[in-house]
Amino acid sequence: MRICLLCGGQSSEHEISLLSARNVLSAMPREYEVLVVGIDKQGNWFWYPDGKYAEHLEGASEIRLAETGRVSVFPVRKDARAVLTPLEAGYAPQPFDLLFPMLHGKNGEDGTVQALAQLLGCPCVGCHMTASAVGMDKAFTKRIVEDEGVRTAHWVEIRRTDKSLPDVSHLGMPLFVKPANAGSSVGVVKVTRPEELSAAVAEALKHDTKALIEECITGREIECAVLGNEEPFCPRPGEIVSAVDFYSYDAKYTMSDGATVIAPADLPAEKAAVVQKIACKVYRILGCRGMARVDFFLTPSGEWVFNEINTIPGFTNISMYPKLMNAGGISSQELLRKLVAFALED
Repeated sequence: MRICLLCGGQSSEHEISLLSARNVLSAMPREYEVLVVGIDKQGNWFWYPDGKYAEHLEGASEIRLAETGRVSVFPVRKDARAVLTPLEAGYAPQPFDLLFPMLHGKNGEDGTVQALAQLLGCPCVGCHMTASAVGMDKAFTKRIVEDEGVRTAHWVEIRRTDKSLPDVSHLGMPLFVKPANAGSSVGVVKVTRPEELSAAVAEALKHDTKALIEECITGREIECAVLGNEEPFCPRPGEIVSAVDFYSYDAKYTMSDGATVIAPADLPAEKAAVVQKIACKVYRILGCRGMARVDFFLTPSGEWVFNEINTIPGFTNISMYPKLMNAGGISSQELLRKLVAFALED
């Protein structure tokens, strides 16, 4: 089995992808051969024959794609197989059996790479094209799950082409503004006064053509890891306890004490069972396959409020998804074997 591991990418989560790929590569079972491909921020694909794809592995602010020991490539379908085709002389084509995108955000998690895998006729770890695209777009996700009776934060959509700000008086203060298509809290701004709204919207719209303005939900941040295809498995959920105002990009990746990840969360078994059931419901509603992390708020009144879904959750040292799977009795190596097996089912 030859696996093409994709990392980097053109999104604002480029560095997080590199960190995730490092952990995936280190845990990959030895029965698989891995072709590591790094995509730079300009969209160029590079194969690293020796697997040494990154430099400065200390953290999100230092890590970067290695600029040496790499070969320019692009995937094509040849002789009924997916093949990495070198764009430089002296290197043989590299066929592979499975695509493993460890890409977060645009041009990776949003259905684009999944569509490429479909064109290549190649199994792909994780969700298919449609679920990936819908799950990446917070507005589409909310509309679909709300239609199925899942509670979300009340919200309003705004686009770059809109001439004025919408009326958000019914959302109260504070509120949050976030890009519709982004992850790792990139572009998210907390608004505490009406006069801050315009600047917050402008910041969110730097990252996408549309943004969401949401009511602020007060409560515990609870995250669920879901694994599987037709019969998904969801171990006990975890909790994020932020040391700052909200769980921002810096709190996640650049601050040493920005947040505490608790896996599993301190929840009564019956309370945990409810959110595990809702997480699997959202997973099925959106047509997810392989894996996803489904995030919620637990309000002081005991209500579960769906926040968002991540169809390629982080695999960094602090990421909730692998921690919850490990806590649920699935080692990192076994998790990767299961993800490969679920991809091959299709």
